[in-house]
Amino acid sequence: MWTRQHRPRKSGRLIVPALAIAVLSYFGYHIYHGEFGINSKDQVRARAAVLQTQLDEVRARRVALEGKVRMLHDGTIDKDMLDERSRQALNLSHADEVTIMLAPGDDIN
Repeated sequence: MWTRQHRPRKSGRLIVPALAIAVLSYFGYHIYHGEFGINSKDQVRARAAVLQTQLDEVRARRVALEGKVRMLHDGTIDKDMLDERSRQALNLSHADEVTIMLAPGDDIN
């Protein structure tokens, strides 16, 4: 019969706590920096605020364009709007008007 005699190692008691610390550190890091972590949530909220601002600007521009289109419908044609659009399309102006030349692509508003 063989008997093994050895001294108990003190490092054996540190293996389980070291593994636990490593696993907890890994998950702790990903809780904050991961794809769905706390830091990412703040970035998503900031991006949502920027996109909401852009959406509000686009909606305001759309309402303004809908108002202009509403003025050009049959039966409710605004004479000033019709005059403005026809002059813009034909590049004409009256003799007593001041003409301001814009570069192509510049917004009138």
